[in-house]
Amino acid sequence: MTLLAPTLQSFFTTYLTGQKAASRHTIAAYRDTWRLLLIYLKTHQHRQPASIDFSDVNADTITAFLAHLETDRHNSVSTRNARLASIHALFHYAAFLHPEHADLIRRVLAIAPKNTARPLISYLSDTEVSVLLRTPPADRWVGRRDRLIILTLITTGLRVSELTDLTWADLQLSRPAHAVCHGKGRKDRITPLNPDTCRDLLAWQRENRTPERSQPVFTPQGTRRPMTVDSVEQRIRIHAAAAARSCPTLKEKALTPHVLRHTTAMRMLAAGIDVATISLWLGHESIESTSAYLHADLSIKQRALDRTKQPETTPGRYTPPDATLEFLENL
Repeated sequence: MTLLAPTLQSFFTTYLTGQKAASRHTIAAYRDTWRLLLIYLKTHQHRQPASIDFSDVNADTITAFLAHLETDRHNSVSTRNARLASIHALFHYAAFLHPEHADLIRRVLAIAPKNTARPLISYLSDTEVSVLLRTPPADRWVGRRDRLIILTLITTGLRVSELTDLTWADLQLSRPAHAVCHGKGRKDRITPLNPDTCRDLLAWQRENRTPERSQPVFTPQGTRRPMTVDSVEQRIRIHAAAAARSCPTLKEKALTPHVLRHTTAMRMLAAGIDVATISLWLGHESIESTSAYLHADLSIKQRALDRTKQPETTPGRYTPPDATLEFLENL
């Protein structure tokens, strides 16, 4: 009889770490999934993790575990699908080691991910960007740091994890100014820096007395360690709430670092830059990821509408009549 534990151990040590050289984020995600599954089996089937066999993790058990994630842990469908992908990864690996369990493995691999709704992309207008950049107090070190974080995210389109990983060695602030980004899946790329961002980064470097090249660009006050993703998100939320007092439209948007990344893409699209270039700029795995910005850009749809209008019609979208006249006409 084969036990799951030896296969699980070799999956993480021999396969993920040794053969695939998977990132620490991938390993952590897979580890958390299997930890949750083993705890679920211990709680609901009273099986100790070391004694669990492949027959205990059949398709029915996995399906029940996925339902547990949604109903008891209140995980989203996206999280449920991510957990399923982690389970599938181990079963793909086990298929070559344990052909005697081929039917069981096939049934688990046949469990399909759920369809999820694709929300509309949220991004900032030029007015909202201007208000947000004016919000952090310029007379405080933390305010100048936060403004530079927001400016860098908007002008480069970096992921927040790429921003927190930036060191001074990753920046070239002379021509051609650029940043070396350490992206997802160990995919590095070079992102140009515009003159305003480059100028402010140089000022930040001088203010911090030309720090060591290995030092993070953005640190908590009084330290030399990098800011965490959570701390960057928190600072942006604080400034978004303050900016919303003078720009009410910001109240309608849940502002996150990823919204600033979307803003970069939408500004590039509005400037006439093609989707393939935007995909390379953002470090997308596939150009299909970037096509979502086409759906969010109303101006593209408006131009298409104007091209297909009847000869005798007036360009533009439908505008309802005066509210009072509309009321009288509907009586």
